[in-house]
Amino acid sequence: MQLDVLANRLGVEIEPQLLELALTHRSYAYEQGGKPSNERLEFLGDSVLGFVVTAHIHDKFTELDEGELTKIKNAVVSAKALGAISLELGIGEFLRLGKGETLTGGRDKNNLLADAFEAILGAVFVSKGLPAAAGMVERFVFPLLTDPDTLRAQSDPKTTLVELVQLKKLGAVDYQITFDGPDHDRNFFAELVIGGKTIAKGQGRSKKAAENDAAISALQILQGK
Repeated sequence: MQLDVLANRLGVEIEPQLLELALTHRSYAYEQGGKPSNERLEFLGDSVLGFVVTAHIHDKFTELDEGELTKIKNAVVSAKALGAISLELGIGEFLRLGKGETLTGGRDKNNLLADAFEAILGAVFVSKGLPAAAGMVERFVFPLLTDPDTLRAQSDPKTTLVELVQLKKLGAVDYQITFDGPDHDRNFFAELVIGGKTIAKGQGRSKKAAENDAAISALQILQGK
């Protein structure tokens, strides 16, 4: 893999070994005899992301109370948001995946892409410190904050959807859930039905995440976005 290409896209220097580790999914690590995966870096990156975003929105949205700030933060650091950023950066092409994940389209899975973004952020923090990690968040995550109203809706999309459906008198909202994969590594799929018609579909690493993903897609459709 030409990791320097990805580093250039990210706009930050990262120790090659750390970047490679950040891109190593547990499915690949398992197939290679239990080598380290990116999960520890993901854990670290998640904390760094939360801190940097929280500090920024606290200073930026001075008129909002704690509850509204929490909604915005949750939307910005969600798997859907981070997965979209990773997709735009082309991180999927650099992921080290096991054969099963590769065959099932792992390079395009939102949850894998989001996890990889957090792991890379963790690698930047270890390699270059907090200022470099904060700079990465500023470049790729802060632009999402230009539309706080949409972000707040996305932080609790199921409730927002129900309110909109009731306003438009579209009928009952129902989520039909399926899943695949073993118990320890399941992917959930939600089919969102409104008034007896399938409106949108979503997926995630949990039932709730899949339902939220479907609800966000439905909101975009119903609002004409």
